[in-house]
Amino acid sequence: MELKLLEDFLSLSTTLSFSRSARERNVTQSALSRRVKQLEGWLSLPLFDRSSYPIRLTEAGRTFLPRAQEILKQVQGARQEVRQLHEDASETLVFATLNTLSLTYFPGLVRRIEEKLGPVKTRFCDQRSSFDGNVALLNHGECDFLLTYAHPAVSPELDAKRFVYRRLGTERAIPVSIPDERGEPLHAFRCGDAPVRLLSYGTCSFFARRLALLFAERPTPLVTVYENPMSVGLKAMVMAGRGVAWVPESLVVDELRNGQLVTAADPSWYITAEIRLYRARQQGRLSVEQFWAATIDDNQPSRPDDPAGPVTGRRGYTRPASTDSDNRKPRSAAASMSASRA
Repeated sequence: MELKLLEDFLSLSTTLSFSRSARERNVTQSALSRRVKQLEGWLSLPLFDRSSYPIRLTEAGRTFLPRAQEILKQVQGARQEVRQLHEDASETLVFATLNTLSLTYFPGLVRRIEEKLGPVKTRFCDQRSSFDGNVALLNHGECDFLLTYAHPAVSPELDAKRFVYRRLGTERAIPVSIPDERGEPLHAFRCGDAPVRLLSYGTCSFFARRLALLFAERPTPLVTVYENPMSVGLKAMVMAGRGVAWVPESLVVDELRNGQLVTAADPSWYITAEIRLYRARQQGRLSVEQFWAATIDDNQPSRPDDPAGPVTGRRGYTRPASTDSDNRKPRSAAASMSASRA
């Protein structure tokens, strides 16, 4: 049975006139009459009493009417739902991203893009705890974009023939601790001192690999007391006074400003990472291409809404210009090999 037969029946049950329904359905009167008889033949029952004028529904017709209305309602609703899902899927931009960037950088990025394009639809893939896990989401085609930290020594393993990236900004990870009663770091980090209580990223995250390189360059007595691949988890343990952790600066600006946290080492221990947006080289959907084009001039710090002036805290914390361990000296080959093993 074709749906148009039900539509003919519903029209005729409302108008009770073959001529009016024929005009409404944009068919000839004879074609409409033939289709109604086809539906009646399928049911093996007459739906209209044609002996009266105007025609009227038979008892079978009155019984069938709400069923026909419900059938058409469900079919039309299903069609609309499927179409909407397809439209949403074609317009929604899917991102894989590191947890910290989803909290600190991504909201500002979308706001700036929307200033150029208008509203955009976005969603995240299920976030992976490992750096390689998030990279794999793009490699396997499960997302449109990968928003990630990167460093020349710790870059996503993506085929340059298949994927491209843009550098959107930079982020620094700085060692922080709660202060003691004098405002000094309770867990100070100084090379050669007694072992420092380290709150670690473990081994699989981006900052875990980057810190392994740093510690290989500058061997330091450490005792790991906690591991968590997520920066927000390490920050919570720092706030609880459990030790020192390298935390993205954008996550602790407010705490450094109000003195809840202090830097635990001099700026030579700070590490810098690029913020990169990766995508496939192959031409994508229109929404993907528009978003990518809108990021051409988007080179912002991780926390673009911070005041331009220096952030000061109880220990006079300020953001140094770009003094960090990456600017001191190149690593030796031996140090690089040691870091890779770490």
